[in-house]
Amino acid sequence: MHNPKLTVLGAGPGDPELITLKGVKVLQVANVVLYDALVNRELLVHAPNATHIFVGKRKGFHKYTQDEINTLIVENATNYGHVVRLKGGDPFIFGRGAEEIQYAKQHGLETAIVSGITSAIAVPAHVGIPLTKRGISESFWVITGTTSERKLSLDVTLAAQSTATVVILMGMSKLSEIVTLFKLEGKHKTPVGIIQNGTTTHEKSVFGTVDSIIEKVKANNIATPAIIVIGEVVNEASAQLNEYQNINKSPLPLREVI
Repeated sequence: MHNPKLTVLGAGPGDPELITLKGVKVLQVANVVLYDALVNRELLVHAPNATHIFVGKRKGFHKYTQDEINTLIVENATNYGHVVRLKGGDPFIFGRGAEEIQYAKQHGLETAIVSGITSAIAVPAHVGIPLTKRGISESFWVITGTTSERKLSLDVTLAAQSTATVVILMGMSKLSEIVTLFKLEGKHKTPVGIIQNGTTTHEKSVFGTVDSIIEKVKANNIATPAIIVIGEVVNEASAQLNEYQNINKSPLPLREVI
């Protein structure tokens, strides 16, 4: 007899060593692992006895819809036991982890949550950007760049009016809109850093200002997945001696959708 169970597990920001010890232990006892596109597949080595099922979603490509993923969770837990839902970063920060937990509970599954290191904090830190620093920034916003309606979050407008550091996830397709909002607040010279494939061996980053960042993104072929950081703390980055830095010029992504 199997004990149907779902554990929603955060895989961390990309570096396979940035998963928690508890997360590794959970993978070791998994019967089935459902993993996302942003998960470093090296982590699957920690689940040698499990069936691995790719359910990732990228812009313009969905292997499964969210409803289909929910169904897979319940079916695999019922048939095989412990399902681990492995999600990039932290599953409760724009990861729909709460929705999957709720669905599993509604269908009688035991549930557990293991937090992950969020890319919103770890990726800026990896290039030397502290989201807060005494005398520079007292707080930070973490905002999704694209809402469920595929629009830019209205919170970006509010964030642009504040003195806080602003971190935007999933915002590259809305970069022009974001820049416009900051310009309307007179923040033309505010520093901006954008990090692609953060914490991985294929990390690339570019640094500029609200006025210059779009041109620099184009010149350096920065694309998704990437994190946008706006605020004076960007000047603290390890790359501050140059306006931009390419950590790795390889165009190849670390993770590819299959």
